Amino acid sequence: MDTKEIQRLLDYIAKSPLAEVSIETEGLKVSVKKHGEAAPVVSVVSAAPAAAPVAAAPAAAAPAAPAAPAPVADNLYTVKSPMIGTFYRAPGPDKDNFVEVGTEIAPGKTVCVIEAMKLFNEIDSEISGKIVKILVENASPVEFDQPLFLVEKA
Repeated sequence: MDTKEIQRLLDYIAKSPLAEVSIETEGLKVSVKKHGEAAPVVSVVSAAPAAAPVAAAPAAAAPAAPAAPAPVADNLYTVKSPMIGTFYRAPGPDKDNFVEVGTEIAPGKTVCVIEAMKLFNEIDSEISGKIVKILVENASPVEFDQPLFLVEKA
């Protein structure tokens, strides 16, 4: 089970009435427990000798990592989603969008928000440049590593 599958499991459990789920496969054991309204606590243990055991704190409480740009062309970069969740272009329904096509961005500038398990994670740019294309519709579900924006390198 990879991190994408674990994140999907967490999203499913967060939306379901289940309070506890345990999954055991050959070489892997995953146990998820919800406690009240708090984020679920996840324990992942791998029995494979090459992999070290992993214990994770509540997944939604992990700090939001900025989307890592990946080269598309010589001067274009793709800003990708660092997590599974719901993509929002603005901090709220009655607020202006963080960026539009043509917006100049710099490292540390928030470009969008991704909601995961009722937590809103600001996604910041790691590069300087200009937004040339927005690849995701507002309020759409996004996957880990899904392209969100194309940025023309400054």
